[in-house]
Parts: sequence; structure tokens; C-alpha cells
Amino acid sequence: MSMHRVLTTLCCTLTAVLATACSAAPPTEPVRPAAVPTKPVQPAATTLRTHDGPVRGAAHDGYRTFEGIPYAAPPVGRLRWAPPRRAAPWSAVRDATRPASACPQPSGEVPGGSTDEDCLHLNVTTPDDARPAHPRPVIVWLHGGGFTTGAGSSYDAHRMATRGDVVVVTVNYRLGALGFLAHGGLPGSGTFGLADQQAALRWVRAEIGAFGGDAHNVTLAGESAGGYSVCAQLASPAATGLFDRAIIESGPCAGRPDRPFAPSSIPLSTARAAGADLAAKVGCGSAHNTLACLRRVDVSRLLAAQATDQQPAHTTPLLPSDPATAIAAGHFHHVPVLLGNNHDEGNGWAAGIVQAGHPVTPDTWPDVAATFFPAPGQAKAIVREYPVRRTDGGPVFGAVVGDADFACPTARTDSLLAAQVPVWRYEFADEHAPPLTPGRPPFPLGAPHASELPYLFDLGGRTRDLTAAQHRLADTMIDYWTRFARTADPNGPSSPHWSRRTVLSLAPDHIVPTRTAQHRHHCAFWNAFG
Repeated sequence: MSMHRVLTTLCCTLTAVLATACSAAPPTEPVRPAAVPTKPVQPAATTLRTHDGPVRGAAHDGYRTFEGIPYAAPPVGRLRWAPPRRAAPWSAVRDATRPASACPQPSGEVPGGSTDEDCLHLNVTTPDDARPAHPRPVIVWLHGGGFTTGAGSSYDAHRMATRGDVVVVTVNYRLGALGFLAHGGLPGSGTFGLADQQAALRWVRAEIGAFGGDAHNVTLAGESAGGYSVCAQLASPAATGLFDRAIIESGPCAGRPDRPFAPSSIPLSTARAAGADLAAKVGCGSAHNTLACLRRVDVSRLLAAQATDQQPAHTTPLLPSDPATAIAAGHFHHVPVLLGNNHDEGNGWAAGIVQAGHPVTPDTWPDVAATFFPAPGQAKAIVREYPVRRTDGGPVFGAVVGDADFACPTARTDSLLAAQVPVWRYEFADEHAPPLTPGRPPFPLGAPHASELPYLFDLGGRTRDLTAAQHRLADTMIDYWTRFARTADPNGPSSPHWSRRTVLSLAPDHIVPTRTAQHRHHCAFWNAFG
């Protein structure tokens, strides 16, 4: 396997691995406004009625969960590669005490993968005392995973719901070729997964009131591919009126397809070429009716044939232009935004390539740089800007990936958005963040891609291994995120002040605003390459 293939594969699977490698902590005590009840509080109902039918959830200590609720019809048969349709209603009480199937994907975050196309479901976590009469802010979470892997059910949101006093919705959406196939004459080409996200948001506007959520205060949030999905929804005319604030974690809107580590979008023409290649691989390239043939292909065969990289297509009705272009032109939904990146985003990929048998040394560094940055003159400039002077050059390669694909595009996204809407920007900088993958890395990873997630969610149902200081940081981050969802301002009386003109550095016992993040990350150098 080539070096490029090894690292690109790691790019798509890193976020998926964390769900089984990261761990979870016991729930914290919820923070709620003080009140003296005038009568005993009745237990919260676990059976609720939606417009589609009644659902029965599960009661926990201080919160309730409703899992596996369909927000759209199963995209099977003629609905494979069709815009999402409304789910069929039901009359009997639907069991919502366990998650439904993840969308089709290879093995990784989902043990053994999934081939079940009946996957357009969502999960709701709500504080125990949330009621329609006193609705809570809503956070809709879009998972990462390179648009290839992931599931909403991997993100246990009970700490965010109870401490932040918010309703959290986690969403499954179509992935891989099933979510982003493009073909001439196929409505929705290249954007079916994004259309699913919009269908989930429409469900939230219509139904979340029954769960104690405020349908008029919805924050769309996500990480990595999920964060870039938020960018796409900001730029999508079809998402008008579907959300009121946005949170973008390590998925900057300025991502580019020529830098293969961060998510991005591609032109429809490029997506159609990839679709034609897929059709040929599964034996449908010369069929009289290519789409009919593709709809008969077994899911496992499609998964085996799809490209490692997946991106949504722009120059489409749902996404008329690349999100960065749309935002620069002011053609986006003007809502407040909280966004950021991690201090050492690229270290996970750098460690993976070293462990795969490709050390980064002064001798190999020019070839490594040229492999991933092949534009004329670019690799030589990178080697000069980021010199490798020792046999262990992994952290240098990690810094290049982190700066080029995350830190500097995040700074660019910040500047584009802040010219027109309120923006709060952070940098997660816990250099001792729990490792995301098993085993001993070849060098300390610091705060790599996705390492902030265990501070917000319990991942994979495992016990987190956080220090007392890290637990305090997790609480503070949840406070910031949920206050932003409540009021569009993350600041509160007990946390360090977060100015819109600075980057808030988030580390245990060291939460400080800084103006130096962009300079640390060589952004002037990367801006010179466009």
C-alpha cells in the first residue's frame, strides 16, 4: 500500500476509531435555575406522542433518552439515492429505548460495520424536568467520520443535557457512496447525506416540543465531517430557517479537496466522474439503465467498491457553491457561530504513518512532503518552513497537517464569518488529552484531531480516564457550548471571559484568551498558497 493510501485511509477512520477507544465519565450533577416548587414534581413521561406516532423512551438518573426514532422513510429500493421522504406513521407505541442501525459503512466505529439502509433515525436526550411548557434550547449533533463512518448513537449526550439543561439530538445520515453518489440526471446528486441532515432539522422544528425542546432555539453542531456539514448547511439555501446558531469543531469551512485530511466539498463534475467509476466497478457502467442496475447492487458490494474519500458535491441545487466561496460572498445564513480546532490536529495522522512503517526523517521528509503537497514548489517551501532535523520528524509532519488543513483554514473561516456575524473561536489545547486510539504512539500526540469530544460526550459507552482538572475543563466546555446554544453568547459569571476578538485556549486550569494562535500556526505561509 502506498504512503498516500495509508495516510488517506487513516484520515477517514481516525474519528471512527475514537468511539471504541475513548471512554466515558459518570454523569455530573445538572446545573439548573434554583426554584422552590409549589407542588411535588411529577415523574417525567417516557411515552410521548409525535405527529408520526407515540414513542416510549427510557428514564435514567436525571434525564430521559428516546432512541432510534425515524425522521425519514427507509432509503431502500427506489428510494436509494433519492431525497429523503417522510416516514410512514405508526399507531402502536414504538419502542425507543435502544438505538437503531447505523447507516451502511465498513467496520470501525460500528463493530462489524453496517449494511442496513433503514438507518435514517435520530436520538433525543432530554433533562428529566424538561416540559413543553418550559422548553429547553436544542443542540442537533452531526457526527464526524470522513462522510464514510459514524453514528449518532456513538455520542452519549447525557452530561451535556443535564449539566447544560438542554435537549440534544444526535443524527444518522447516509454515508459513503449511498450518501454522496453523483450521476447525470439523478436529482440530489452528491448531496443525499446533506439532504438527510435537513430532513432531521425539519423533524426537530416540528417535533422537539413534545420532548421539552424549544423548536425556535436550535443550534446545529458537529465535528470534523459533521463540522463541515454545518458549513454546508450554512451555505445551503434549502436550510433556510432550520437552525438559529452553529457550532463547528475541526471542520473548517475553508477545507480544500487538494488537502486530503480535512473534510471539503468537490465540484459536481468531479463527483459524477467518481460515480461513473463506482458504476463500472460494480458492473453497471455499461448497463442500459445504470441507476436501476446500481439500485440492485448489494450494499456490501457498494461499500467494497466505493472510494476511501467521500465529499459532498457543490454546484448543485442543495449546495450551489463551495461553502468558503459562499461565505466570502455573504451568501450564507447569518447566525452566530462558535468554532475552533485542536492545537495538534495533525499528530494522529502523522503517528499513524510512522507506525505504518514510514518514518519521517531528514532524508525522507522531502518525499513525504511532495507526496501530500505535490503543487510545484510547495514541498520545497514546506521543508524550509518546517525543517526536520532529527530522526523523529513525526511531530513536524503533524504540525504541517494541522496547520494546513485545520488551524489556518479555521482562522480563515473565522475572518470570513466574523465580518458579518458574531463569532467565538477556541483552540482546544490539553496536551495531555486521553489518547484516542489504543496502543502507545511513537511520540506524544498532545491535543490531536477529535480529542475534545470526550470532554463533551461519553463515547462508546466506556469509562473516561480524566484527571480532576480535565473533568473541570469538560464541565467548563459544556457550560460554554450550552450557554452559546441558549443565548448566542458563551460567557457566564463563573468562567473566564471569552472575547469575540481573541481565541480562547482551552486547557486544564489554563483557560485564557490569546491573540497568538494564528502566528503559532504559520498561517501567513499557508495563505501564500491560496
